[in-house]
Amino acid sequence: MEINKIGKQMIEFQKAAFNNTFNSIAMMQDQSEKMMQNLMQQNPMLPKQSMDAFNEWLKMCKKARDDYKNTVDEAFKNLESMFDAGSKSK
Repeated sequence: MEINKIGKQMIEFQKAAFNNTFNSIAMMQDQSEKMMQNLMQQNPMLPKQSMDAFNEWLKMCKKARDDYKNTVDEAFKNLESMFDAGSKSK
């Protein structure tokens, strides 16, 4: 039973570390996005197609980031359920 408790604590620590790192990286990406959008909007020689392509690329990056976060959250949930199942069987 003590092993399950230690395992759960380790998972919680790793989950918190991942969430903090992920949130920091997401914040930096969002700031970079705003900066690039401002630079691109101020450039009068930039064609509209380039801006549209950039915005589409940003949407794909955000979707990939969200999918990655959901996958990792699901993996943590599955790992936690393994420890829960182990503690209930004893």
